[in-house]
Amino acid sequence: MINQMTRQQILLRILLFVAAVSLIVYFLPRNDKNHYVYEVNRPWSYTLLTAPFDIPIHLDSVSAAQVMDSINTHFVPVYVRDIAAEKTLISDYTTRLNAATGLEITPAQKNQIIKAIRNVYDNGIVDRDTYQRIASGQLPTVRFVHDNVAMSMPTDNYLSAFRAYEHLDSVLRDRDVRAVRAALTATHLSDMLQPTITLDTVTTRRLLDEAYQKAMAPIGVIQQGERIITKGDIVTLRLATILDTYERMLDERGDARISQHHYPIAGQILYMVILFGALYGYLYFFRPEYFLDNRTVVFLMSLVTVFTLFAFAMQMAFSNGLMIAPFTMVPILVLVFLDSRTAYFTHLIQVLLSAIIATFQLEFIFLQFIAGVVAIDSLKDLARRSQLIRTAALIFLAYSLCYISVEVMQGGTLAKTEGRIYGCFGVNAILISFSYVLMFLLERVFGYTSRVTLVELADTNNPLLRELSEECPGTFNHSMAVSNLASTAAQAIGANVQMVRTGALYHDIGKIKNPAFFTENQHGVNPHDALDSTQSARVVTDHVRDGLVMAEKAKLPPKIREFIAEHHGAGKARYFYNTYCNAHPGEDVDPAPFTYPGPNPRSRETSLLMMADAVEAASRSMKEHSPEAITALVNKIIDGQIAEGLHNESPLSFRDVQAVKASFIQRLRTMYHSRISYPELKK
Repeated sequence: MINQMTRQQILLRILLFVAAVSLIVYFLPRNDKNHYVYEVNRPWSYTLLTAPFDIPIHLDSVSAAQVMDSINTHFVPVYVRDIAAEKTLISDYTTRLNAATGLEITPAQKNQIIKAIRNVYDNGIVDRDTYQRIASGQLPTVRFVHDNVAMSMPTDNYLSAFRAYEHLDSVLRDRDVRAVRAALTATHLSDMLQPTITLDTVTTRRLLDEAYQKAMAPIGVIQQGERIITKGDIVTLRLATILDTYERMLDERGDARISQHHYPIAGQILYMVILFGALYGYLYFFRPEYFLDNRTVVFLMSLVTVFTLFAFAMQMAFSNGLMIAPFTMVPILVLVFLDSRTAYFTHLIQVLLSAIIATFQLEFIFLQFIAGVVAIDSLKDLARRSQLIRTAALIFLAYSLCYISVEVMQGGTLAKTEGRIYGCFGVNAILISFSYVLMFLLERVFGYTSRVTLVELADTNNPLLRELSEECPGTFNHSMAVSNLASTAAQAIGANVQMVRTGALYHDIGKIKNPAFFTENQHGVNPHDALDSTQSARVVTDHVRDGLVMAEKAKLPPKIREFIAEHHGAGKARYFYNTYCNAHPGEDVDPAPFTYPGPNPRSRETSLLMMADAVEAASRSMKEHSPEAITALVNKIIDGQIAEGLHNESPLSFRDVQAVKASFIQRLRTMYHSRISYPELKK
């Protein structure tokens, strides 16, 4: 096959291979540190791990959180009291009170005010936040440290500055309340009341850290050489804490050993080369027509690479990103445009490429394998959008059942299944249902024609087919008959039935331009009677060119245009060619004016159309429709086309030709079977 490829084709495949491997390895999520990947309450997937050095055993995260909460609840903060500030504030206010003029209070009342203020400061004034904690019962006591000795003091009498002012206002009420209040206002007592008992943040943080360190001290030690965990053990919270300590100590020690799950760059490259090499090998040996087609190779390599990178991005963005990534979208798209076997193999390569970043690789491969099989089996013939919704629902069910089976097998109970996983499966199914949009885009980019598009084009309400039925009713009926005849033969040899059915409906649309020049549309008057054979041949053969112009204007897919161009191949308008030769005996006749523009059929589907077109047209002129006559007609026409070399470029085999003949004969016998005559009613 390499000999059939040009240098540019070989270079393109090498570049695609290198680009795919390079992109995936470059964007592959990796951790520079030597860490294991595991989940709590799930089995350990690596081999026996022993301690290379003494490892302290700390409390697990849940127990540590409980201890921390207990310390925070019962810890008594440390405060400091600024006695010098209290004396200064009281002295300043006394001076201010004595110096004030116009006050209508006695010296005894002044002394009473000073005494009340001193009493408030003796009880203690704290900041507003501290007072709120005291009022809510969160701070019944505080500590004061003096000469490294801590003393606890109740906070019952502590007031904030605002509450202290209210307290003074209430206790200084006497016979001349108005005069006292006027004195308090005039001397700005509220400005003098300031907190003198404040939080000692430095000492409090130090003592709290000491309490944390004491509580978080190791509760044991795993000695060097002692077993930490072995394959199959359930990773408990305690073991997870030990593993975290082990990895942290490895980082601190700068241990250069690589843990068993870590893939060096060379290993990653080799891994990708093997998988993409397997894909190339499959195409080369089992689908050579795909491997020779640049468009198909670019499509497959681009699809696999892009979806692998998308899976990497999902895993990095979400904790269960691989469960959300719609891996089954790859086999669905390949199935729609190519075939089921290629879809299955491509899906397998895609899953193995992404499994490199999965936490539990065996479970991941199992889930994705079953989901891919369900997607391929349920979409054997995608013809309606509703089938895609049904497939998405079946994939969700397959994911869920596989997940349940794995959890029950490993845990022995359904209690350990996580609801969020089913949510991930639901999002996955929703994304799969959007394959229809992606299918439309890929059709435009790569020039493919999906079965859905073929079904839509085969609708007789399509503007072009409706015009054909109105302008050329005979040609339309002929196209319908050829479509049924060719699709039956396509089913017999395993060709693309829907492609043949749709292509046959459009193969004669060029006759719309001159409908009366074709016998199936004539009603007694034959315009060819006024033309010579050369002119008639030109009009007849031009329906191929006219059809291609109309197809391009209607933006029909390239595959449908192939049916228009190849349904006569490079054959001759035999009627007019023979007529001209008979009218010019002995003359060396140039066949070019009588030859269709071609090319000859290059696919099994267009070959079937050429055979069905000729057989159906000839069968209409038969005077006798016996089985023998039908068999002779079919053999004569098909053998004549083969002898003329019209099917030399088609991949049809001799076995296919025999099956096609048998299919045509059976179909024509059914179409032209004899009918019984109805008896007349005797009166």
